[in-house]
Amino acid sequence: MITIRTERPADVAAREALLDVSYGPSRFTKTSERLRKRRLPAEGLSFVAVERGRLVGTVRLWHVAAGTGRAALLLGPLAVHPDWRNRGIGTALVRRAIEDALRLGHRAVLLVGDAPYYGRFGFSATTTGALKLPGPWEAERLLALELTPGALDGARGMIRATGARPPRPAIGALVAGLRQPVLHPRAA
Repeated sequence: MITIRTERPADVAAREALLDVSYGPSRFTKTSERLRKRRLPAEGLSFVAVERGRLVGTVRLWHVAAGTGRAALLLGPLAVHPDWRNRGIGTALVRRAIEDALRLGHRAVLLVGDAPYYGRFGFSATTTGALKLPGPWEAERLLALELTPGALDGARGMIRATGARPPRPAIGALVAGLRQPVLHPRAA
């Protein structure tokens, strides 16, 4: 039985391995990755699918601005392990992400993806025509779901990351990590 739950710190290695299997090294070159780089996902909006202790799916939401003054979330990446695809896991992950975003008071969700897949959740390109991404993208793949009607009315301009950054390690910890014992040969 598949369980959809909030991601835990212990899931990080398995999540990263799943994303490597699902997308390979090209995942780091995607335009939407530029919005996630050096940012933390939105609090409480990272989910995993687990079966018998094995992480088989993941999705996360990230804070962005949809143009000037329009707070939104960015969904992605969505990944399901190849051996568990076509079982409704991706659908369950997206539904959970949307439900929790709505419950937490968020007004809109953006993503870069396939309209035929995400259209069944209400995503479309009808409100994204005046928005831009920081890198190459196909206009028909920039999709939005308004959780609050009119949330993206008049949205235009560059989509940019607004989420929290991970804490920087203290300088003392960095220096201590660089210190290694120096071995001196003994004089005979």
